[in-house]
Amino acid sequence: MRIQCVHAHPDDFEFVAAGTFSRFHLEKNATGLATICTDGAAGHHIHSREVTARIRRTEQEQALAMGSIGCEWLRLPDGNIPCEGCIDVGRLFLASLWKSIRQFQPNYLFCPPLPEDSLAGIHVDHVAVAEGVRKVAYLINVPHAFTREYPELENKEAQSCPTPVILQTHDSYSAGANGFDLAIDVEDQFDLIARMSWAHQSQIVEWLPWVGRHRMQPPSTLSDWEQMLRQRFLRRNREMGVTSPRIHEFFTVTAWGELPTMDQLLLDFPGIATEWSQLSVLEKRLIRWRAD
Repeated sequence: MRIQCVHAHPDDFEFVAAGTFSRFHLEKNATGLATICTDGAAGHHIHSREVTARIRRTEQEQALAMGSIGCEWLRLPDGNIPCEGCIDVGRLFLASLWKSIRQFQPNYLFCPPLPEDSLAGIHVDHVAVAEGVRKVAYLINVPHAFTREYPELENKEAQSCPTPVILQTHDSYSAGANGFDLAIDVEDQFDLIARMSWAHQSQIVEWLPWVGRHRMQPPSTLSDWEQMLRQRFLRRNREMGVTSPRIHEFFTVTAWGELPTMDQLLLDFPGIATEWSQLSVLEKRLIRWRAD
Protein backbone atom coordinates (compact mmCIF):
# COMPACT_ATOMS: atom_id res chain seq x y z
CA MET A 1 0.00 0.00 0.00
CA ARG A 2 1.19 3.51 -0.83
CA ILE A 3 -0.08 6.67 0.88
CA GLN A 4 0.78 10.26 0.00
CA CYS A 5 0.08 13.52 1.82
CA VAL A 6 0.28 16.67 -0.31
CA HIS A 7 0.50 19.76 1.89
CA ALA A 8 1.62 23.36 1.70
CA HIS A 9 4.41 23.97 4.20
CA PRO A 10 7.26 22.22 5.94
CA ASP A 11 5.68 21.30 9.33
CA ASP A 12 2.04 21.00 8.14
CA PHE A 13 2.13 17.21 7.90
CA GLU A 14 3.15 16.57 11.50
CA PHE A 15 0.00 18.26 12.84
CA VAL A 16 -2.59 16.50 10.67
CA ALA A 17 -1.47 13.06 9.50
CA ALA A 18 1.80 11.87 11.07
CA GLY A 19 0.11 9.51 13.51
CA THR A 20 -2.08 7.93 10.86
CA PHE A 21 0.87 7.46 8.50
CA SER A 22 2.79 5.83 11.33
CA ARG A 23 -0.06 3.38 11.92
CA PHE A 24 -0.27 2.62 8.19
CA HIS A 25 3.48 1.95 8.15
CA LEU A 26 3.53 -0.24 11.26
CA GLU A 27 0.28 -2.15 10.76
CA LYS A 28 -0.12 -2.25 6.97
CA ASN A 29 3.52 -2.10 5.87
CA ALA A 30 2.55 0.96 3.83
CA THR A 31 5.04 3.22 2.09
CA GLY A 32 4.36 6.87 2.93
CA LEU A 33 5.36 10.06 1.12
CA ALA A 34 4.92 13.67 2.23
CA THR A 35 4.95 16.16 -0.65
CA ILE A 36 5.65 19.76 0.39
CA CYS A 37 4.38 22.38 -2.07
CA THR A 38 6.23 25.55 -0.94
CA ASP A 39 9.83 26.43 -0.16
CA GLY A 40 9.08 27.63 3.40
CA ALA A 41 11.19 30.74 2.84
CA ALA A 42 8.75 33.25 4.37
CA GLY A 43 8.38 31.50 7.73
CA HIS A 44 10.77 33.46 9.90
CA HIS A 45 11.16 36.99 11.25
CA ILE A 46 14.97 37.18 11.55
CA HIS A 47 16.59 34.96 8.94
CA SER A 48 16.71 35.81 5.24
CA ARG A 49 14.45 33.89 2.86
CA GLU A 50 17.39 31.83 1.64
CA VAL A 51 18.52 30.88 5.14
CA THR A 52 14.96 30.20 6.30
CA ALA A 53 14.29 27.88 3.37
CA ARG A 54 17.51 25.96 4.05
CA ILE A 55 16.74 25.58 7.77
CA ARG A 56 13.18 24.47 7.20
CA ARG A 57 14.17 21.99 4.54
CA THR A 58 16.61 20.34 6.94
CA GLU A 59 14.02 20.31 9.75
CA GLN A 60 11.37 18.75 7.53
CA GLU A 61 13.62 16.04 6.21
CA GLN A 62 14.82 15.15 9.71
CA ALA A 63 11.24 15.01 11.02
CA LEU A 64 9.98 12.74 8.25
CA ALA A 65 12.96 10.42 8.64
CA MET A 66 11.89 9.81 12.26
CA GLY A 67 8.58 8.46 10.97
CA SER A 68 10.08 6.45 8.09
CA ILE A 69 8.20 8.70 5.65
CA GLY A 70 9.58 9.79 2.31
CA CYS A 71 10.08 13.49 1.61
CA GLU A 72 9.40 15.21 -1.71
CA TRP A 73 9.67 18.94 -2.48
CA LEU A 74 7.21 19.72 -5.25
CA ARG A 75 8.99 21.31 -8.20
CA LEU A 76 7.40 23.18 -11.06
CA PRO A 77 8.46 22.23 -14.60
CA ASP A 78 11.25 24.84 -14.43
CA GLY A 79 12.69 23.09 -11.36
CA ASN A 80 11.68 25.73 -8.81
CA ILE A 81 9.63 25.07 -5.67
CA PRO A 82 6.58 27.37 -5.39
CA CYS A 83 6.99 30.33 -3.02
CA GLU A 84 4.92 30.64 0.15
CA GLY A 85 1.86 32.82 -0.30
CA CYS A 86 2.27 32.78 -4.08
CA ILE A 87 0.99 29.43 -5.36
CA ASP A 88 -0.64 29.99 -8.74
CA VAL A 89 -3.18 27.20 -9.17
CA GLY A 90 -2.65 27.16 -12.90
CA ARG A 91 -1.20 24.93 -15.57
CA LEU A 92 2.33 24.67 -14.13
CA PHE A 93 1.23 23.85 -10.58
CA LEU A 94 -1.29 21.30 -11.80
CA ALA A 95 1.37 19.75 -14.01
CA SER A 96 3.73 19.35 -11.06
CA LEU A 97 1.02 17.74 -8.91
CA TRP A 98 0.09 15.42 -11.79
CA LYS A 99 3.69 14.29 -12.21
CA SER A 100 4.21 13.75 -8.46
CA ILE A 101 1.06 11.66 -8.03
CA ARG A 102 1.62 9.63 -11.19
CA GLN A 103 5.19 8.84 -10.18
CA PHE A 104 4.30 7.72 -6.65
CA GLN A 105 0.94 6.08 -7.52
CA PRO A 106 -0.66 6.23 -4.05
CA ASN A 107 -3.67 4.18 -3.06
CA TYR A 108 -4.73 7.00 -0.74
CA LEU A 109 -3.95 10.68 -1.20
CA PHE A 110 -4.40 13.20 1.64
CA CYS A 111 -4.59 16.98 1.20
CA PRO A 112 -5.94 20.08 3.01
CA PRO A 113 -9.68 20.79 2.94
CA LEU A 114 -11.57 23.31 0.84
CA PRO A 115 -13.78 25.09 3.41
CA GLU A 116 -17.33 25.72 2.23
CA ASP A 117 -18.10 28.34 4.89
CA SER A 118 -17.10 31.81 3.67
CA LEU A 119 -16.79 32.95 7.30
CA ALA A 120 -14.10 30.38 8.06
CA GLY A 121 -10.51 31.47 8.18
CA ILE A 122 -8.08 30.11 5.61
CA HIS A 123 -4.40 29.93 4.86
CA VAL A 124 -4.02 30.86 1.20
CA ASP A 125 -1.41 28.14 0.58
CA HIS A 126 -3.54 25.41 2.16
CA VAL A 127 -6.52 26.33 0.00
CA ALA A 128 -4.34 26.54 -3.10
CA VAL A 129 -3.01 23.01 -2.54
CA ALA A 130 -6.53 21.66 -1.95
CA GLU A 131 -7.81 23.40 -5.06
CA GLY A 132 -4.91 22.04 -7.08
CA VAL A 133 -5.49 18.45 -5.97
CA ARG A 134 -9.20 18.74 -6.73
CA LYS A 135 -8.59 20.18 -10.20
CA VAL A 136 -5.92 17.66 -11.19
CA ALA A 137 -7.67 14.58 -9.81
CA TYR A 138 -9.42 13.62 -13.05
CA LEU A 139 -6.17 14.04 -15.00
CA ILE A 140 -4.08 11.66 -12.87
CA ASN A 141 -4.76 8.74 -15.25
CA VAL A 142 -4.42 10.87 -18.39
CA PRO A 143 -0.85 10.02 -19.43
CA HIS A 144 -0.38 12.92 -21.87
CA ALA A 145 -2.17 15.62 -19.88
CA PHE A 146 0.97 17.64 -19.19
CA THR A 147 3.58 16.36 -21.61
CA ARG A 148 3.93 19.88 -23.01
CA GLU A 149 5.21 20.89 -19.58
CA TYR A 150 7.26 17.67 -19.26
CA PRO A 151 8.31 16.93 -22.86
CA GLU A 152 10.62 14.14 -21.69
CA LEU A 153 7.45 12.11 -21.04
CA GLU A 154 5.94 12.73 -24.48
CA ASN A 155 7.26 9.71 -26.34
CA LYS A 156 7.14 7.22 -23.49
CA GLU A 157 4.67 4.37 -23.63
CA ALA A 158 1.45 5.33 -21.89
CA GLN A 159 1.22 3.78 -18.41
CA SER A 160 -2.02 3.44 -16.47
CA CYS A 161 -1.99 5.18 -13.08
CA PRO A 162 -5.10 4.35 -11.05
CA THR A 163 -6.63 7.38 -9.42
CA PRO A 164 -6.29 7.22 -5.61
CA VAL A 165 -8.97 7.68 -3.00
CA ILE A 166 -8.58 11.33 -1.96
CA LEU A 167 -9.21 12.49 1.60
CA GLN A 168 -9.11 15.90 3.26
CA THR A 169 -7.26 16.46 6.52
CA HIS A 170 -8.22 18.73 9.39
CA ASP A 171 -7.02 22.35 9.08
CA SER A 172 -6.64 24.52 12.17
CA TYR A 173 -6.87 27.65 10.00
CA SER A 174 -10.46 26.72 9.11
CA ALA A 175 -11.77 26.76 12.68
CA GLY A 176 -15.51 26.24 12.75
CA ALA A 177 -15.65 24.78 9.24
CA ASN A 178 -13.89 21.46 9.77
CA GLY A 179 -15.83 18.24 9.38
CA PHE A 180 -14.79 14.61 9.27
CA ASP A 181 -15.80 11.09 8.36
CA LEU A 182 -12.98 9.10 9.95
CA ALA A 183 -11.46 9.63 13.38
CA ILE A 184 -8.18 7.72 13.71
CA ASP A 185 -6.91 6.95 17.20
CA VAL A 186 -3.23 7.96 17.28
CA GLU A 187 -2.70 8.10 21.04
CA ASP A 188 0.02 5.46 20.85
CA GLN A 189 1.78 7.54 18.18
CA PHE A 190 1.73 10.77 20.21
CA ASP A 191 5.35 10.50 21.36
CA LEU A 192 6.49 10.15 17.75
CA ILE A 193 4.31 13.06 16.62
CA ALA A 194 5.79 15.21 19.38
CA ARG A 195 9.36 14.35 18.40
CA MET A 196 8.67 14.88 14.70
CA SER A 197 7.08 18.27 15.28
CA TRP A 198 9.79 19.24 17.79
CA ALA A 199 12.30 18.87 14.94
CA HIS A 200 10.82 22.07 13.50
CA GLN A 201 12.68 24.29 15.96
CA SER A 202 12.61 27.38 13.77
CA GLN A 203 8.82 27.22 13.85
CA ILE A 204 7.95 25.82 17.29
CA VAL A 205 10.43 27.83 19.34
CA GLU A 206 10.91 30.94 17.19
CA TRP A 207 8.43 31.79 14.46
CA LEU A 208 5.02 30.66 15.76
CA PRO A 209 5.39 32.33 19.18
CA TRP A 210 6.58 35.53 17.48
CA VAL A 211 3.92 35.71 14.77
CA GLY A 212 1.20 35.18 17.39
CA ARG A 213 -1.07 32.99 15.29
CA HIS A 214 -1.40 30.29 17.96
CA ARG A 215 -1.06 32.43 21.10
CA MET A 216 1.75 30.26 22.40
CA GLN A 217 4.78 30.77 24.59
CA PRO A 218 8.09 29.37 23.30
CA PRO A 219 8.59 25.85 24.70
CA SER A 220 12.05 25.34 26.17
CA THR A 221 12.19 21.54 26.21
CA LEU A 222 10.61 18.59 24.45
CA SER A 223 8.66 17.89 27.65
CA ASP A 224 7.22 21.43 27.56
CA TRP A 225 6.30 20.96 23.93
CA GLU A 226 4.62 17.61 24.58
CA GLN A 227 2.32 19.25 27.13
CA MET A 228 1.49 22.13 24.77
CA LEU A 229 0.93 19.81 21.83
CA ARG A 230 -1.37 17.51 23.81
CA GLN A 231 -3.51 20.49 24.83
CA ARG A 232 -3.63 21.62 21.21
CA PHE A 233 -4.76 18.19 20.04
CA LEU A 234 -7.35 17.93 22.80
CA ARG A 235 -8.79 21.28 21.67
CA ARG A 236 -9.03 19.77 18.20
CA ASN A 237 -10.86 16.77 19.68
CA ARG A 238 -13.37 19.12 21.32
CA GLU A 239 -13.81 21.10 18.10
CA MET A 240 -14.77 17.87 16.36
CA GLY A 241 -17.11 16.77 19.17
CA VAL A 242 -14.79 14.05 20.46
CA THR A 243 -14.68 13.94 24.26
CA SER A 244 -12.07 11.19 24.49
CA PRO A 245 -8.76 12.06 26.20
CA ARG A 246 -6.99 10.03 23.50
CA ILE A 247 -5.49 11.89 20.55
CA HIS A 248 -7.23 11.51 17.18
CA GLU A 249 -6.61 12.64 13.62
CA PHE A 250 -9.55 13.45 11.35
CA PHE A 251 -10.21 12.86 7.65
CA THR A 252 -13.02 13.45 5.17
CA VAL A 253 -13.53 11.25 2.11
CA THR A 254 -14.05 13.16 -1.14
CA ALA A 255 -15.46 12.21 -4.54
CA TRP A 256 -12.51 13.85 -6.26
CA GLY A 257 -10.74 10.57 -6.95
CA GLU A 258 -11.60 6.89 -6.74
CA LEU A 259 -14.80 6.13 -4.83
CA PRO A 260 -14.08 3.57 -2.12
CA THR A 261 -16.50 1.20 -0.51
CA MET A 262 -17.06 1.22 3.22
CA ASP A 263 -15.67 -2.31 3.43
CA GLN A 264 -12.49 -1.16 1.69
CA LEU A 265 -11.99 1.74 4.10
CA LEU A 266 -12.59 -0.44 7.16
CA LEU A 267 -10.14 -3.01 5.86
CA ASP A 268 -7.40 -0.57 4.84
CA PHE A 269 -7.45 2.11 7.54
CA PRO A 270 -5.82 1.20 10.85
CA GLY A 271 -7.15 2.63 14.10
CA ILE A 272 -10.59 3.82 13.01
CA ALA A 273 -12.37 4.93 16.19
CA THR A 274 -15.84 3.65 15.35
CA GLU A 275 -17.42 5.35 18.35
CA TRP A 276 -16.47 8.78 16.96
CA SER A 277 -16.29 8.26 13.20
CA GLN A 278 -19.34 9.22 11.13
CA LEU A 279 -19.55 5.83 9.46
CA SER A 280 -23.28 5.64 8.80
CA VAL A 281 -23.34 9.10 7.24
CA LEU A 282 -20.27 8.29 5.15
CA GLU A 283 -21.71 4.98 3.95
CA LYS A 284 -24.90 6.66 2.74
CA ARG A 285 -22.84 9.27 0.92
CA LEU A 286 -20.64 6.64 -0.73
CA ILE A 287 -23.66 4.65 -1.84
CA ARG A 288 -25.22 7.79 -3.33
CA TRP A 289 -22.01 8.75 -5.12
CA ARG A 290 -21.51 5.28 -6.57
CA ALA A 291 -25.11 5.18 -7.76
CA ASP A 292 -24.65 8.54 -9.47
